[in-house]
Amino acid sequence: MKKPPVHKPNYFYTIVSVTLVLFLLGLFGILVVQGQQMLQILREQVEIIVELKEESTPDQLDSLKQHLLLANYFKPNSTKFINKAEGAAMMQEEFGQDFGKLDMANPLYDVLIFNVKSDWMEADSMSLVREDLKTMPYVNDVYYQESVTESIAENLKRISIWVFGLGLFFVLVAVALILNTVRLALYSNRFLIKNMELVGASWGFISKPYLTRSFWQGLLCSLLAVVGLSILLYLIFKDVADMYAAINFLGVAVVFGSLFVLGLLIMLASTYYVVKKYLRMRVDDLY
Repeated sequence: MKKPPVHKPNYFYTIVSVTLVLFLLGLFGILVVQGQQMLQILREQVEIIVELKEESTPDQLDSLKQHLLLANYFKPNSTKFINKAEGAAMMQEEFGQDFGKLDMANPLYDVLIFNVKSDWMEADSMSLVREDLKTMPYVNDVYYQESVTESIAENLKRISIWVFGLGLFFVLVAVALILNTVRLALYSNRFLIKNMELVGASWGFISKPYLTRSFWQGLLCSLLAVVGLSILLYLIFKDVADMYAAINFLGVAVVFGSLFVLGLLIMLASTYYVVKKYLRMRVDDLY
């Protein structure tokens, strides 16, 4: 049997609609994976301040550094030592000359500042870190911004719920929008589809050219969405000092791959559903 001719309805709005939906879904996916990456970076930038006693010696400072190197919560290469004189100079620079004119001894302590791994930036875990360090006789106290750790965890939970809800909403909108646009695009061919069935063509034979077209359209929509997201990521991170460390390449690659699969599945399933719908309709219902 000769391959049936296929009219060319206007698929422009279909491609635009599907591309925009995939772009939005991809954007939410990137927000999820990048949010985790940025949260990890933010957590590892919270400074832990170890205040040393006045009688502490350089050997004890070295012992503290060695202890941190062996600790599983320590982020490598994150230590910074500030003696009391440097601390006073920093306070004077922060609060002005009046701080230096106070007629009193330097009240500050030598401090060792370091960062912990992101997994340890929880209230319970940080309590263990503090207890571990305060067991050392030359450590006076340990400070960190407890409110920051609690707010980071709370914001992560809140953002995850919102992103999940919005992502689910956009998936439902995507399915409804794509079904409608594909149905409108094939509307001009409804009589052709039905006539081919009436002359004996199989449903698979009738559907094949439409499914082939929808495959390439789904591929094009996915490619356009990925290109748009790539440009957006470049514009966002181009001024970031350590851009490569800030981007979760594996997560972004998974999102991009999912967009290709999703774009093809949505276009193929939507086209197949619409063609089957016209094939099941009576001739009178087509008018």
